[in-house]
Amino acid sequence: MTLIVEDMQRRLVRYAELVPCTTAFVDTRTPGSDKKENFTIIGPGVSESPDQHVHIAEPHGFNIGGARQPGGCVNSQHSHDTAEVFVVHSGRWRLIFGPDGKDGHLDVAPGDVASVPIHMFRGFKKLDEDVGFLWVVLGGDDPGKVTWAPNVFDMAASYGLKLLKGGRLIDTAAGETLPEGAALEQPPSEAELKALATPPAEKLADCVLTSAQMRGEPNSPLAREGVEECPVITTAPTGDGFRPGPIVGWWPHGFALRCLKMRSGARVPRHIRDEEEVIFVHRGALTVGWDGSEVVVGAGDTLTVPKGLARAFQAGISGDTVAFVVRGGDAPGAPRFVEPDAPGAGASSVSSGAALRSAG
Repeated sequence: MTLIVEDMQRRLVRYAELVPCTTAFVDTRTPGSDKKENFTIIGPGVSESPDQHVHIAEPHGFNIGGARQPGGCVNSQHSHDTAEVFVVHSGRWRLIFGPDGKDGHLDVAPGDVASVPIHMFRGFKKLDEDVGFLWVVLGGDDPGKVTWAPNVFDMAASYGLKLLKGGRLIDTAAGETLPEGAALEQPPSEAELKALATPPAEKLADCVLTSAQMRGEPNSPLAREGVEECPVITTAPTGDGFRPGPIVGWWPHGFALRCLKMRSGARVPRHIRDEEEVIFVHRGALTVGWDGSEVVVGAGDTLTVPKGLARAFQAGISGDTVAFVVRGGDAPGAPRFVEPDAPGAGASSVSSGAALRSAG
C-alpha cells in the first residue's frame, strides 16, 4: 500500500487543532454545564448541533470523540445505545450514575479507562481546578443519539432549547422556530426509566481499569525489549494472543482497546494489520513510520492508520511513551511483520504540533 506524508497528515488530528463545539447538546446552557467543549474526531458522534465539526468522517466501525471541561463543569445525566469508553488524558473526573445522579459514582484520573454500560444513565464532572480532557470511544459507525434524564429536558426548556425527535436541537432563545409538524423528543417514561436502571456497584467496578492496574500481555506479538502491550478492553479471545479482560462487559463493544507502553527509543518493526487501528498518545511521543516516511504523534494527538499499511512504531528519545490503541472488531488478528527487529526510522517526517505535554 502506497501512502504519502500528506495522506497521513489528513489522518492525524492534533490536540492543538481540535475544533470544539460548545452547543453540542440540549444541556448546553444549563448552569454548570455551559463551559464544556465537545469534539467529534472520527465518525458522526452523537452531537445534536449542526455546528459540530467532524474531523475525519471515514467509517471505522466505531467513533472517536472527546470532551474538554474546566473544574466543576458537568455533563448531564444521559444514556447511550452503544458502548461509551472514557480514556482520561488529563484531570480528575467523577462518573456519576442514575437519572438523578444518586446511584453512586466512580472517580478516575489520568491514564485510567472506564467503559460505562449501555442503557444506564451516566454523567461526568471535572473535579480538579484546571481544564481536563477525556478521549472517548463510541461503538458502531452510527452510535445513535443519547437519551437524556427527565430533569435535563426541564432545565433546557427554561433556557429556550428544544430537542426534536431524531436529535436535532432548536434554539428558540436565538430566534429559531420549530419546523411545522415537528415532534419534540419526550423525557423517558417510568417504564423506560426502569429499563435503564443502574447496575449494582460491584458490577460497575469491573468496568474501570486504573493506570496502575495495566499489565503487559507477554503473548502480544508487539512485546519485546522496552515494549509492553497491555489489554484494557478485550471481549473475546483474539488472534493476536489476548484473553478476555480485564474489561469484558456484558454489552457489545465492537472494538478492542490496548495500552501500548514503550521505553524511550524502543521500536516495534514494520507490520501490517487487517483491522482499523486508531492511536491516541497519552504521554510522550510516538513516531509512526512507513515506506521511508514518518509522522510524529504527540501527547493528545489522534492518528488513524489505514488497514494494510506496513507501519513501525518508535518511542521518542526524551522519555517513555504511553499510547492507547483502538482496533476494530472484538477479536483483532495477529499482525504480519515485514521486517525483523532492527533500529531505524523513515527519511521524511512531519513534526508534532501537539500543545499538550503535561498530562498524566
